[in-house]
Amino acid sequence: MTTRTIRQLTDAELHGRRALVRVDFNVPLDDQGHVADATRILAALPTLHALLQRGARVVLLSHFGRPKGTVNPKYSLRPVAARLADALAPNPVQFLPVSVGPEAVAATQALAPGSVLLLENTRFHAGEETNDDALARQFAELGDVYVNDAFGAAHRAHASTAGVTAHLRPAVAGLLMERELAFLGEALDRPDRPFVAVLGGSKISGKIDVVEALLPKVDRLLIGGAMACTFFRAMGLETGTSLVEPDRLDMARDLMARAGRKLMLPLDAMVAPSMDGGAHAHVVPREGIHADQAMFDIGPETITVFAREIADAKTVLWNGPMGVFEKPPFDRGTRAIAEAMVQATGLGATTIVGGGDSAAAVAEAGLESRLTHISTGGGASLEFLEGKVLPGVAALDQA
Repeated sequence: MTTRTIRQLTDAELHGRRALVRVDFNVPLDDQGHVADATRILAALPTLHALLQRGARVVLLSHFGRPKGTVNPKYSLRPVAARLADALAPNPVQFLPVSVGPEAVAATQALAPGSVLLLENTRFHAGEETNDDALARQFAELGDVYVNDAFGAAHRAHASTAGVTAHLRPAVAGLLMERELAFLGEALDRPDRPFVAVLGGSKISGKIDVVEALLPKVDRLLIGGAMACTFFRAMGLETGTSLVEPDRLDMARDLMARAGRKLMLPLDAMVAPSMDGGAHAHVVPREGIHADQAMFDIGPETITVFAREIADAKTVLWNGPMGVFEKPPFDRGTRAIAEAMVQATGLGATTIVGGGDSAAAVAEAGLESRLTHISTGGGASLEFLEGKVLPGVAALDQA
């Protein structure tokens, strides 16, 4: 069974009809209140253009920030509407400062074909995150067909991502959702080999389910970031003041025993007295971390070895930075992994970045267009890789 998409909808189901599209426009704003990174807005454009070209009247729902169920102007989607209008021109984009009720329903009914209406933040309603059925019914009144294109929110069973489908059919995936499921699904089920996974980030506990799910499927599992320090401690190495999870040492030993040569840990580390001590940063072998130092990035020998593994791969999946990439010089490892993936893409490999900090690092380096796929959902991609059912996907029609 595969998830039905807008491609399978007939013209009769779309032309002149209200397409209620759940998008993920949870984007950062700058100090002036303007959209600072429009990646998620731009990622939704193929779906919106496809619906508009088929004569649909497009109604958009999105969450934004964490207003905790109350109306808070700080979390209004109005600035997003302005950026969306620029991206969709000449198609008109309207913004309505409510998302349910008679005014919202009337606005959707008055919408002309080829037009777009962005409604206010769904999380202004307390029932959104609790998947309240009454709120879901109100969302369903806003459309004639439901389209979920918000992969980044698909792991949440909210009223606008799951509950609404109980009251509005057909319920299908948008093109972004389709692309996310295709690339992540192919990587897990039918990867071209060698299949290499690169995992980073701060804690092994946050990635343990991903490690367990990927271990039987990959040819190599490269571990970087602070989570490597828990493995180092499990090996009996000095880790200084590095972030270590003492309660996960047995787990790390078990993983290393089961993984064997599949699992590759850093050979050296960029260390410093503190995260802000970049001026004192230097490279040591993994056996040479001093008691007053902490690992904040992988070292050059590790970069060379990891890059070689990536270059030899046919499928590469990356989730999690190699170090504190926001603070030079601890950004070198993460940037090097991004560049190695670009080179692998050029050699014909399928390269996938699993959202979150990895995606942010790729965007910061300006390399987005040179990789095969960058997921728009950090948490959702992790749960998908763990093999969990995503409520926002499970609720959709199956083809």
